[in-house]
Amino acid sequence: MSGPASPILPGATLGVMGGGQLGRMFVHAAQRLGYFTAVLDADPQSPAGLVSHHHIQTGYSDPAGLAQLAALCAAITTEFENVPADALAQLAASRPVAPGAAAVAIAQDRLQEKAHFSACAAASGVACAPYAVLQTPDQLAAVPATLLPGILKTARMGYDGKGQVRVKTAAELAAAWSDLKQVPCVLEKMLPLQAELSVLVARGRDGQVVSFAPQRNVHVNGILAVTHAYEGCLPPALVARARAATEAIAAQIGYVGLMCVEFFVVTGADGQDTLVVNEMAPRPHNSGHYTLDACDVSQFDLQVHAMAGLPLPAPRQHSPAIMLNLLGDIWFDSSGRERTPDWCAVLALPGTHLHLYGKTEARRGRKMGHLTLTGADLAGVQASARAAAGLLGLPDLPGQEGL
Repeated sequence: MSGPASPILPGATLGVMGGGQLGRMFVHAAQRLGYFTAVLDADPQSPAGLVSHHHIQTGYSDPAGLAQLAALCAAITTEFENVPADALAQLAASRPVAPGAAAVAIAQDRLQEKAHFSACAAASGVACAPYAVLQTPDQLAAVPATLLPGILKTARMGYDGKGQVRVKTAAELAAAWSDLKQVPCVLEKMLPLQAELSVLVARGRDGQVVSFAPQRNVHVNGILAVTHAYEGCLPPALVARARAATEAIAAQIGYVGLMCVEFFVVTGADGQDTLVVNEMAPRPHNSGHYTLDACDVSQFDLQVHAMAGLPLPAPRQHSPAIMLNLLGDIWFDSSGRERTPDWCAVLALPGTHLHLYGKTEARRGRKMGHLTLTGADLAGVQASARAAAGLLGLPDLPGQEGL
């Protein structure tokens, strides 16, 4: 269906496909505004299901579960892009769904995503990295040498560095594709990266668009480690270009909801820094968690507003912020023994905001929570972030040196 003729007001029930931490923070935002909530996720201990009014414990494609979700909810969203697009299309036959199945399908398949970015390049002013599609042996044989060294990425179901292999030669490429069972892939040329950044944008059914200033991200082993979000963390010209490009990418497909687009900063042949678009996430994003504590409107607030047809307030960041991603590794000491991080010492630092996701088991590489540091001035925020990183055994704020 095309969407509600009028806003869905507090008191109604809003649904979310997926019960992870992004769904949990969506549920909290919706409940704070006065909505009831429903979560569809098969895990009885899912972080979002544990805090929602309704928890439908079934798979994403279960017809009975989808029917129950549609019966309960006035509108439905998703918390991550690997919810089957067909399930979202089925829900959209009777309820407003934001983002729609078509937008989610693009993000689920790197082949479609690259084609979308290429189609948007004229409007966005930003291209993606040079790439080749790899689906057949003939396409493997035709890969130009100029794309090597490169990164081979599976077209579907890759995230947090999974489904990605760095290759330097044609022989390594062939071997990597074989190891990946010759599933459809994209080979991207390796670029001289100076930085990574992301932009959060919200777009309503009426075409209204608001966005957050870009944040600078640092990844370790393919997983986000630190987000720097403050004036001066990126050059103003890149900030303006990234924001405009993200809004153009959302508008090109008539996107409705909250979206994150990730970019690389690369140095061109002329020595100037430029932007390359990397990927889109049709949902809130790990790098935007700082908005919960450093902005007057968070990414999750805007997710609720967009799906319910409420006005989209332009977000205002009131404090510089640094966010530290908390993986399960910090629950183990150097000998591998499980421990509890020293939360008392961390929370004694000025400007700390601890968010744990309600997961009952800590595992290495598993996202267990995040810590955002805010304050009146950047120097104080950086000092607290350094101290927190030391207490938690994290690297010393990679990426804060700026561009």
